[in-house]
Amino acid sequence: MLPIAVDAMGGDNAPSAIIAGARRAVEERGIPVVLVGRADKMGDVGDLPVIEASEVIAMDADPGASVRNMKDSSLVRAAEAVRDGNASAMVSAGNTGATMASALLRTGRIKGVSRPAIATAIPGPSGTPTVLLDAGANAECKAEWLVQFGQMGAVFARERFGVDKPRVGLLSIGEEAGKGSPLVKEAWGLLDAVDWAANGAEFIGNVEGRDLMGEEADVVVTDGFTGNVALKTLEGCAKNIISALLEAFESTPEAEAASEQLLPALLPLYQRFNADTYGGAMLLGTKGPCIISHGSSGDEAMVNAISVAAEMVEANLVDKLADAVSTHL
Repeated sequence: MLPIAVDAMGGDNAPSAIIAGARRAVEERGIPVVLVGRADKMGDVGDLPVIEASEVIAMDADPGASVRNMKDSSLVRAAEAVRDGNASAMVSAGNTGATMASALLRTGRIKGVSRPAIATAIPGPSGTPTVLLDAGANAECKAEWLVQFGQMGAVFARERFGVDKPRVGLLSIGEEAGKGSPLVKEAWGLLDAVDWAANGAEFIGNVEGRDLMGEEADVVVTDGFTGNVALKTLEGCAKNIISALLEAFESTPEAEAASEQLLPALLPLYQRFNADTYGGAMLLGTKGPCIISHGSSGDEAMVNAISVAAEMVEANLVDKLADAVSTHL
């Protein structure tokens, strides 16, 4: 397998944590990696090869303008490595919009895909995560795009999480087909008309926000604005609940003593809900796999992000996404 191109300069903890994660991916999991960025700022990279890039796109920079004007940035060079056949996929914890723009403008869209979408794994208390898309790539959507999101999300759920027959749901304000915004109502009709059996999936109709962490659907589609709000709401709730639990465990000597018994049992649940476990979200619809990691990613998150990228390369995900979309066309 060609190496995974890792943006060494992207993220709040770059470059040290990014490089540490890249080295672990090579040493612990045998995944080939090439770092992209300023070699003079990286420090000890061990035996990892480096693609030199003199510019860094800041976390708060305008995505489109930065990608167009900063042609020697680490993000652009990582995407070009995939485009030119020098890397099999790209991973970045940097500017989300710029990561998406780099992948889209340099590697291009899969034929037939109207808009790429960000697919994010939403963990639940039990079982397989729910794939939510779009989680922020397209603030405004057309109904037919949501159909493609569902098709691509079903392929991703099957290849990433081993779901045999993914159930695709449409996020709305009620389970009934007639509920929702004009976009949701139109999308429901289009989704219901698709021959999902040809994609090895099924459309189960509307689902609600409470179902995102449940077992009702394997894939939930929505526009990028709604998806991102839902995602950030869930992240905030999980963070506050964990903080409240930790404070409660330290509130009294009795609670602290009880926590010593409870924490070992709660640790697996914490790992399941920890974003680092999943490594990041995947941009579906571009010709090269692209993993968008959280800006605060540490080395553990990077190991997992690189692992997901490698798994999707080995699964020929891009070709399978193209097949799924072409079936509907």
